[in-house]
Amino acid sequence: MISEEQVTEQLDSTIDKVDFAGAISRHSGKVRESFELSQGRRAIVVTDRVSAFDFVLGTVPFKGQVLNQISAWWFDELDKINIPHHFLSVPHSNISVVKNAKVLPIEIIVRGYLTGSTKTSSWYAYQNLDRNICGIIMPEGMVKNEKFDSPIITPTTKPDTGHDEAISKEEILEQGLVTHSMYKQVEAYALKMFAHGQKVAAERGLILVDTKYEMGIDEAGDLMVIDEVHTPDSSRYWIEDSYAARLSCGQEPESLDKEFVRSMMVKAGYDVDSDEDPQKYMTDKVRIEAAKKYMILYEKMTGKVFEVQKTSLIEEILERL
Repeated sequence: MISEEQVTEQLDSTIDKVDFAGAISRHSGKVRESFELSQGRRAIVVTDRVSAFDFVLGTVPFKGQVLNQISAWWFDELDKINIPHHFLSVPHSNISVVKNAKVLPIEIIVRGYLTGSTKTSSWYAYQNLDRNICGIIMPEGMVKNEKFDSPIITPTTKPDTGHDEAISKEEILEQGLVTHSMYKQVEAYALKMFAHGQKVAAERGLILVDTKYEMGIDEAGDLMVIDEVHTPDSSRYWIEDSYAARLSCGQEPESLDKEFVRSMMVKAGYDVDSDEDPQKYMTDKVRIEAAKKYMILYEKMTGKVFEVQKTSLIEEILERL
């Protein structure tokens, strides 16, 4: 892994804004810039922006490279379990070329443990919503960070503007967001990916706690996985060796994911029930520590040493595409 000095030097040189006038169309998300290309392709640029509590907080050095490369690694893993996806290639450390898709209007969150710090987390629902999350009543008598008997699926809406909202399977079908047969396939893909993800993580001394999946429809009308898979932004990872001891003492597990950023915001005084912008709590110290965690997870998961890839400017790569 690169040194802390290298991370510190990168604080003022992170990838935030990306311009490309040659795209057919453009979509800007909290972290990703998506450019429609010719031949049914799309270029997804993963920036160094970090979001939490539905706010963009700033940037974390090398975060985009970690997310893009670890997601590409996981898409290769999906080939092993016959899950179709949109991934094609990585022409730049921060860019993935993918197939175009019609995006489903829901996101699927698979949860293996009772945890979290946001209003959409299972722990918040356990404490404040009578243990009800997306129409699922969680068991009585559980403690924070305890494992569920089996993973639960908790969908959310995917609005163009505003916050994601929890939604039940019944509401999805009643509103006609997807068909019954399509939703059944969505759940099957999600559970299969999560089981494989937990298996692979366990082999590396990690616990895949929960994750978010996005899916879409290809040109032939078939379902496929899109966006990202099992990254430290979309997933929660804990260190397995210390989990049991810390749980028994009521301590938070050691994590290697974006939850570190959320936790630091809360410790610094951010109230998750407020509408306050938490950006002021995103100090350089938090940015550096977050970068280190992202890189550690990359190395543990892929077995590769994280190296900064010095390539052409992103705009130049996009022009070539």
